[in-house]
Amino acid sequence: MPHRPEPHPAASRRAANQRGSARLAAVQALYQMDVGGASLEQTLAQFVDFHLGKEVEGEQYLPADADFFATLVKGVVARQLKIDPVIDAALPAGWPLARIDSTLRAILRAGVFELRFRPDVPGKVAISEYVDVARAFYSPEEAGMVNAVLDRIARENRAGEFEAG
Repeated sequence: MPHRPEPHPAASRRAANQRGSARLAAVQALYQMDVGGASLEQTLAQFVDFHLGKEVEGEQYLPADADFFATLVKGVVARQLKIDPVIDAALPAGWPLARIDSTLRAILRAGVFELRFRPDVPGKVAISEYVDVARAFYSPEEAGMVNAVLDRIARENRAGEFEAG
């Protein structure tokens, strides 16, 4: 296997931070589409033009990987009919996805999209990132639920990554 040069640590952090920001923005965009009924095209354009890396109503949005953001949002929308039953099956009994609030649904949908359809993203990274997003909006209990649901789904879909070793 050819040796790939390692990126400079600062470059890796920047790329990782931009992906983390893209995940947060994707969750916000998915929420906005769910609650406000905006179309995919309108939402993508609004976020790229007015949110990513910009100040909005006194809140500074961090620079984000716009391509990764668009991939997440488009991927969740395109595969939502495959994603939702996976989440439903991983939720505790008596807590169907429809009972979960819109922001938590957006977090779980984006997380499952990465776990199921983005094998280039390590499962543990995806889980950690979406738990961090959950912490930005919720108490530790909800973040723990996101962790438990995504971990269960990851172990079912990426068993090789989660074997003891």
